[in-house]
Amino acid sequence: MTEIRTPRLVLRRWLEEDLVPLSEIHADPLVMRRIGDGRPRSVEQTAEDIEAWEEEWDEEGFGVFAVELLGSGELVGAVGLSVADAPTEVAGQVEISWRLGRVFWGQGYASEAAHATLEFAVQDRGLERVVAVLRTGDSASASVIDKLGMQAEGAAQHPVHGDDLTVFSIDLTQYQE
Repeated sequence: MTEIRTPRLVLRRWLEEDLVPLSEIHADPLVMRRIGDGRPRSVEQTAEDIEAWEEEWDEEGFGVFAVELLGSGELVGAVGLSVADAPTEVAGQVEISWRLGRVFWGQGYASEAAHATLEFAVQDRGLERVVAVLRTGDSASASVIDKLGMQAEGAAQHPVHGDDLTVFSIDLTQYQE
């Protein structure tokens, strides 16, 4: 089982008991406003997300991690890698993404988990490039992207909702851990 420990977090594969706490995170409109269609997700949709993430782990050798607090085991959220399907500017490329429960915002957990995920991408999986897609106005995620050293490489639009997006990338052959 793939597991990464940082000073404050454990990044690991998904367990059955993660469904309820992740569903609570997905039910928060503020958490979900810049993810997918921007709407909260049901327990059933959350179960589908976890199943898809686990399938990607099995198929690609990487995926979205469950992120928990090292001390308490409390689920913080989800951070990881996936093969992007949209927008077309990044389709087929490996994308890093994150979503954390609101109570965990502003404490550096997203940056800590994302850094660990990039180290995993380069050291364990040998990936050479990772992209991120940011909706315009998402200043918190922009801060994480900046801390990761990712560079803007172009604009895009959400294929369904038309939201303005910025595509970022990082060359992992030059990534400084």
